[in-house]
Amino acid sequence: MKNMFRKMGLPLLLLGALSLIIYACSKNNSAEPDIPEGQQRVSLMLTDDPGLFDEVWIDIRKVEVLVDTCGSERDDDDDRWDDRDRCGWWEDRRGDDDDCEVWDSLGIRPGVYDLLALRNGVDTSLATGNVRQGRIRKIRITLGPDNSLVKDSISYPLKSLNGQVKIVIKVRHNEWDEISPDNLQLWLDFDVQRSIIQVSRGRFILKPVIHVWTVRQTGAVSGKILPKDAQSVVTVYNSTDSLFAIPGRHGEFKVRGLQPGTYSVFVNGGNGYNDTTVNDVMVERGKETKLPTITLSK
Repeated sequence: MKNMFRKMGLPLLLLGALSLIIYACSKNNSAEPDIPEGQQRVSLMLTDDPGLFDEVWIDIRKVEVLVDTCGSERDDDDDRWDDRDRCGWWEDRRGDDDDCEVWDSLGIRPGVYDLLALRNGVDTSLATGNVRQGRIRKIRITLGPDNSLVKDSISYPLKSLNGQVKIVIKVRHNEWDEISPDNLQLWLDFDVQRSIIQVSRGRFILKPVIHVWTVRQTGAVSGKILPKDAQSVVTVYNSTDSLFAIPGRHGEFKVRGLQPGTYSVFVNGGNGYNDTTVNDVMVERGKETKLPTITLSK
């Protein structure tokens, strides 16, 4: 299966995704799906906060959500959880023995996804399905062993500590986009740079870090870096957050999932080009801030 995904690339992923869910902002206004009584529809999108690799292939086997069917009576900020649940890597050994909490599986197309194809505003459908009504407390992603990366045109295996890994992400009720009261959507941002640890020459460990965000509750910054051969890296940051982008072949970039506020945009130039910073960039909820073209000099 991995070879099939490598040959066909992102177009196949996007084509397959169309058969699974309503998957993008432009689709939010389309006809509502038929949701049986007593259930809610959940759609998860996958995107990437890039790293300095050529390719990163992740083997995704299963996606589930933990539904609290007694949800309205319970606090989203329950102190049973710690901050590690918020971003991803956490083997859930404690179990879920609460009678109110049930795991429901979502429909996915299992396969090996190139995360670095999902950048600069590109995303793909990860999972969708109807689950029991209630508050969704956690998302659980099961990874297979067929993970790898390509750096400087050389392929390396990407090992986890336990072979097949379960990533558990805590989510709060107010973090979802409500397309309608029973139709929820959420983006999962796989932070490649923080998720891959080089432990020795040619040896890499996968320790996934995943952030959650929604289009309606966050903003975006986009622009273009010239000349195209600058091979720059873009960092959008403030005192509480920082996200990255690697411009595409024509210099275009987009950073999404930013909390409203004021940011700086730092462009780290390559190939001998000088760095530059754009300050006081305002990000508003549900909007995209477009910067004028940034031209680097030597």
